[in-house]
Amino acid sequence: MADNLNVFQQAIQNFLGPIVPFLKDSSISEILINGPNEIFIEIDGKLQKTTSSFADEDALRAAVNNIAQSVGRRIDTESPRLDARLPDGSRIAAVIPPCARNGTCVSIRKFTQNQISFKDYVKMGAISVDAAQFMDICMFLGKNVIVSGGTGSGKTTLLGILCSRIPKGQRLLVIEDSSELSIKYDHVVNFETRMADQQGQGEVSMKDLLKSALRLRPDRIIVGEVRAAEAMELINAMNTGHKGCLGTVHANSPQDAVVRLESLAQSGDSKISEKALRHQVGSAIDIIIQVSRYSDGSRRVGSIAEIRGYSENGTYEVHPIYEIPRLVRGSDGKLQGRLEATGEIPSFMQEIIDNNLPFPIAKFQKSTAA
Repeated sequence: MADNLNVFQQAIQNFLGPIVPFLKDSSISEILINGPNEIFIEIDGKLQKTTSSFADEDALRAAVNNIAQSVGRRIDTESPRLDARLPDGSRIAAVIPPCARNGTCVSIRKFTQNQISFKDYVKMGAISVDAAQFMDICMFLGKNVIVSGGTGSGKTTLLGILCSRIPKGQRLLVIEDSSELSIKYDHVVNFETRMADQQGQGEVSMKDLLKSALRLRPDRIIVGEVRAAEAMELINAMNTGHKGCLGTVHANSPQDAVVRLESLAQSGDSKISEKALRHQVGSAIDIIIQVSRYSDGSRRVGSIAEIRGYSENGTYEVHPIYEIPRLVRGSDGKLQGRLEATGEIPSFMQEIIDNNLPFPIAKFQKSTAA
């Protein structure tokens, strides 16, 4: 790992000169290169155009080629896309011409060494105190949780926080396409997929790793991002005694998230009927947390919903427990509003009581304040 990091750092110095200051600036979370003459950076969730540029397309392409080589990947006319984890933990994605019409396109999402706790998350205004305590309870009781949201909304950050709240003494198996999760926990086993080689051999998919994980005595299975047929394997795991599974999915609402998981599960080679699949999805998932990046640049939890199965009228039973009723823009340009209880009582309230957890039913009562 140290050798790979040294090679990567040398490649940065030699080929990525125009963006080296941005890579070193801890306030910058992402660097976006749209061809050699256009570089944007993200600070506090807002994009800013810089005056930096590469000498020409050849210089930018050379930089991407060397970065790919330093992490054991390739990008060329036969494989014009790159998606990889860098030795420092950052994530790089790139597309080269002719697929990229404006010149080589690159995104570098920087890895942060800072461990964010639930207390930090609350202080940031990303979640309310009561909602954070409720999620703690869900982790303690081993509820199956899906974090839903768009690209850059903070799904991975929240997933890492949730994993750190799992009760001690359990074995976590983490499966990712490219390792990004930073989990503060004693017993963690990390798996990462592998791309096929130039001859199309040697691929190890998320689905493959999930099948292996089920045979490796997991207490909890965490999937960094559910994006394909591995959804069926995760749903099966949730329905066969593996409590407390977690994962993320790209979706705009809890309702969209559960439908997306259904469609991803259908994309595999499973012979299960549509009706049976929907009932399995509805019974597998307990909680969906929706996170979003808002127009003021903030990332926060927009709703927490419980899934109570698939109804006979052909819809999933999605019941919001907490949600933000409204957001109002303040004089400073920031959106003001917070998660509030909807009045829905979770179906596992008796389980909360039986475990003597200090979270009374009054916490779920809808606020009557104007």
